[in-house]
Amino acid sequence: MLCSYKGKILISTPDISGDIFSRTVVLVIDHNENGAFGLILNKKNREASASIGKILGSEIEIYKGGPVSGDHVFIIGKGVPVTENYINIDSEYYLTEEIEAVIASLLEDKTGITDFKFFSGYSGWTSRQLEAEVEQKFWIVVELYNLDYTLPNNHNLWKSIMQNLGGEYLLWVNTPEDISMN
Repeated sequence: MLCSYKGKILISTPDISGDIFSRTVVLVIDHNENGAFGLILNKKNREASASIGKILGSEIEIYKGGPVSGDHVFIIGKGVPVTENYINIDSEYYLTEEIEAVIASLLEDKTGITDFKFFSGYSGWTSRQLEAEVEQKFWIVVELYNLDYTLPNNHNLWKSIMQNLGGEYLLWVNTPEDISMN
């Protein structure tokens, strides 16, 4: 393995269209010789959000973390971890699957809902698959990007990052979602 994309942001190129990864921003949580694991930051799961909202009696946004294990919940938290089992993303953010501990923290007013972002499913790559996709220019790897991972984000996040990257990426900002329509 030449380099790890752990902690980096992947921005899909217009070459990926027509599937869940079209115009996505993915945070790579882990990447090693066995493969990669990440979460899509900008695709809301409206069905899951509505279902959970009815159960909790309040609005909550659930995001599509990716196409793998859509019934599994992952949570990015900000600040001091409220669970015993977590993975540090960086000095400010962590990932956990312990939804009960997160809900308890919320109910006890130890944290606020803005300290968390909930995901159904994840994005996964087998050994060398992500490296091959980057080489094929399906993804732009962004080394460092000042982004609050717990903020609500939508499709505009992809466009905003492309605009901030500037240069040749500005051409892609206005590319139709279905590139066959170009």
